[in-house]
Amino acid sequence: QVQLVESGGGLEQAGGSLRLSCAASGGTFSNYAMGWFRQAPGKEREFVAAITWDGTSTYYADVAKVRFTISRDNAKNTVYLQMNSLKPEDTAVYYCAATRRYAYYYRNSYDYWGQGTQVTVSS
Repeated sequence: QVQLVESGGGLEQAGGSLRLSCAASGGTFSNYAMGWFRQAPGKEREFVAAITWDGTSTYYADVAKVRFTISRDNAKNTVYLQMNSLKPEDTAVYYCAATRRYAYYYRNSYDYWGQGTQVTVSS
């Protein structure tokens, strides 16, 4: 059983940056690909970014390309999401998730989820 805890969310102005962290415990972190999803009020949870178990490959939704960067440190059992040039439409609860499957874009592929961290971007 893998436990995931996100941190780093908060209130930021448009154009600013935030770095989200997700700390894993209870399993072998390097066995899992990791993903970030987000859910805005009244909307479905959507894929943001994913990274393979060894960090050699990354995948992004169109909204995250260029502005966001996913990375991981297997020695620290942590995955990160660096978010730059934030926009008000990035406001959402951000979740990290772990999977041993390969369909990284689909939330049903993920077995373990964190509780989420709120990101609010003001205009």
